Amino acid sequence: MIKQLLSRQNTSLDDQVETAKQGDDELRNEILKQYQPFIAKSVSEVCKRYIDPSKDDEFSVGLLAFNEAIQAYSCDKGSSFLSFARLVIKRKVIDHIRNEQKRPSAASLDEEYYEEDQMENPSEVAAAKERFAMETEAWYRREEIIEFKEQLKKYKMSFEDLIDVSPKHRDARESAVQVARTVYESDHLRKQVLSKGRLPIKDLIDHVEVSKKTLERNRKFIIALVLIFDGDYIYLKDYLKGVGV
Repeated sequence: MIKQLLSRQNTSLDDQVETAKQGDDELRNEILKQYQPFIAKSVSEVCKRYIDPSKDDEFSVGLLAFNEAIQAYSCDKGSSFLSFARLVIKRKVIDHIRNEQKRPSAASLDEEYYEEDQMENPSEVAAAKERFAMETEAWYRREEIIEFKEQLKKYKMSFEDLIDVSPKHRDARESAVQVARTVYESDHLRKQVLSKGRLPIKDLIDHVEVSKKTLERNRKFIIALVLIFDGDYIYLKDYLKGVGV
């Protein structure tokens, strides 16, 4: 059916997405319908279980994320729409799971006054739940780092490179973060980084109070930060909040 949709429109999926983005709601709805299996599979990859579109809340989160991806997608991002959509879906589902974990339990307070034959200590149960939440979050952090490593490869960088070139002093890191923020917030500068994989130092020098030598020394680190800002990296962005973002 997907092939039929592409044939009928006689355009690539990326072009269809652009048309839907411009206000073709009928086409948007068709894309959403036809790509439900893709959405379910993407959600399933995060949840590590079968996702039933008719029953699982996570699928609804994924469907909304896919629709958001249609609206947010731009070919300037340097990836196909499906690659971009998969990333958005994954991040939204992770965010949903995190929020669900933070919500107080809906169980009755009476459960604290358990029957003796249940043989469960409420403090042990609470500790087990907290441990599970921590292990789950650690797993998602690892997954995010793995995905970021793959993103870096597209720009001929590695995670190990970043460790080597990361500024050693806090003030230097804060300065690099602010430079990256300046690049990200400028359409012109951001596009040069994302499309060409290089830091436009000549153009950037007029926008920041940092020397050319420092920009060149921190080039890889700044590019990596721009990629984080441009992506939906929940945990990496949380980390950056600790260095002045």
